Amino acid sequence: KTLKAYQIDLRQFSEQVSATEIALITTDMIETYIARLHNLYKPKTAKRKIASLKAFFHYLEYKDLIEKNPFNKLQIKFREPVILPKTIPLSTIEAFLAALYAQKDTAPTKYQKKCILRDISVAELLFATGIRISELCTLKPRDINLNERTVLIYGKGAKERKIQLGSDAVVLALEEYYQDNKEKIEECGYFFTNKLGNRLSE
Repeated sequence: KTLKAYQIDLRQFSEQVSATEIALITTDMIETYIARLHNLYKPKTAKRKIASLKAFFHYLEYKDLIEKNPFNKLQIKFREPVILPKTIPLSTIEAFLAALYAQKDTAPTKYQKKCILRDISVAELLFATGIRISELCTLKPRDINLNERTVLIYGKGAKERKIQLGSDAVVLALEEYYQDNKEKIEECGYFFTNKLGNRLSE
């Protein structure tokens, strides 16, 4: 995802700058492009696109592909508005989980019960840990230690973090799901699987 975002950022710049060669790009051209970014995008997006471009020119300078880095004479400072994260009301979470557990008790087939056990485990783990969906989908069986009640998460930038599971409901949900899908999980190599026995997708 990061590579794809950088590719988009650099392609947009190459399409909008008037220079035909990298060495001909000037500080003025970059300033004009940055001004355009601020008119088109929110501050956070513009900041990321500028960072992509800055890193690219630093690389060109490091590799001696350009004599002067046009970013060296630029001072880019702008404030991002402080936006509080959106939260889900506790009553909504409780109603959502209650609906899942009700489905578990009334599931007409063994297959549907397997699916609902997985969905309960996913929801409980998301709400209890704040784990990203992409991180949850790439969890391996060894990453979840139900005896020690911990989850080892591999986040962005290959960073590891270990989260303690304080809720009995989460541990019980994960344990029941694992015991009911043990063979499928071990065969797949990922903790959460889909109906085809592959890794659960985002």
